[in-house]
Amino acid sequence: MLRLTWVQPEDLIGHELRQAHQDGRRPTAVEKRWQAAGGPEAPARAGASPQPASRYLRQLAEDLLDELADLPSGLADREPTALARIRSLCPHWPAPDRVPGPPADLQSRLHAAWLGRAVGCLLGKPVEKLPLTGIRRLARATGNWPLNAYFTARGVPQPLLDAHPWNRRSAGTSLAENIDGMPEDDDLNYPLLNLLLLQRHTRSFTTADVATVWLDELPAGRTFTAERVAYRNLLTGIEPPHTARHRNPFREWIGALIRADVHGWTNPGDPAAAAEQAHRDATFTHTANGVYAAMFTAATIAAAATGTADVHTSLRTGLTVVPPHSRLAEAVRHAVRLAETHEDFDTVVDELHARHAGYHWVHAVPNTALIAAALTHADGDFNGSICRAVSGGWDTDSNGATAGSVAALLAGAPTALPERWTTPLKNRLATSVADFDGTGFDTPARLTHREAIRP
Repeated sequence: MLRLTWVQPEDLIGHELRQAHQDGRRPTAVEKRWQAAGGPEAPARAGASPQPASRYLRQLAEDLLDELADLPSGLADREPTALARIRSLCPHWPAPDRVPGPPADLQSRLHAAWLGRAVGCLLGKPVEKLPLTGIRRLARATGNWPLNAYFTARGVPQPLLDAHPWNRRSAGTSLAENIDGMPEDDDLNYPLLNLLLLQRHTRSFTTADVATVWLDELPAGRTFTAERVAYRNLLTGIEPPHTARHRNPFREWIGALIRADVHGWTNPGDPAAAAEQAHRDATFTHTANGVYAAMFTAATIAAAATGTADVHTSLRTGLTVVPPHSRLAEAVRHAVRLAETHEDFDTVVDELHARHAGYHWVHAVPNTALIAAALTHADGDFNGSICRAVSGGWDTDSNGATAGSVAALLAGAPTALPERWTTPLKNRLATSVADFDGTGFDTPARLTHREAIRP
């Protein structure tokens, strides 16, 4: 039986109920109706429950999803999605008249950033979906804690592997003993896809252009969570930005953030333009904090790409494009304070997990906070940033990828990254996007540089 993940109404409803509680709606009456009918909770980590619901429960789930969509949100005024409203709430929105020219070493920085993104992603792939305790126990079992190298299964007791198995899709390509180039991952596919977007539609692309490129180049089976729902909505005739809202409980998850790097890379020194690009991209699939996470990341990277801003300045720049009273802005500020206060990063992580326990492990709010904490605590050092981001759990490969991108950009050149991280990648990435499969990281870096300097 084919049990397609991330789209079954009986699985979506539980996630939407949680989303409704978080964004200030009052879903209690709807929740009681679902529970009274015998409706299950949302799958905790998988994309679908093991068995399909009855026709009655599925129809009820669809009806309740629509009812939840009509409930007013108490956070709507401080967490808008429209760009004009976002800008109106940001008192320190970056001024466009202060934009410098691209730095002379930008192509080298971009090469480092592509490579760093891959390394951070690869480090996190084997432990994606594992609880924090499992990540720590697996690393400690091989003397790799605090985390300082790729995960390995060598020396891990079998009972521990039985309790905390490696990610099924990644175990054969992402452990130290079997890495052979960069395996395919959506954390690399989306930057490649956005590179195509800029090549075809320039930095003035529209959200409809994003949808067109996806239809042309992205297999539906390579999408997950909010992206898969938006893709499905598009195929049923729903147009952007409504694709982000219709029966899409994942619209504040991390998916838009992992697409944001290219928008920062191609706007060095112009965080406002980077954030606006990220907004046009993100609103195809996301709303509110899901969009802010992408804007924050793009603006942070745009600042880091200049070669003159340190990691702390870059993160502060990222916050200038996020509504200051939004959940995401508050979470990032709290995470940075923790990182500045505690010497032991495990303490930082434990406090973050306690504060954000109500969120799904793929939600943008806790994951963005963790990325900011990791970069802050490591002072932007590449090794420290990726290891902290991954050791903090949640969406490990995505967090490692973004932390790696920022830290490598700050490092300035591929040669500044330790060879023990980069050599196993063999300057080769696997992807199902266009004709990039098998290319080296220097190729997308060169093409990204071309877009960054294009008038």
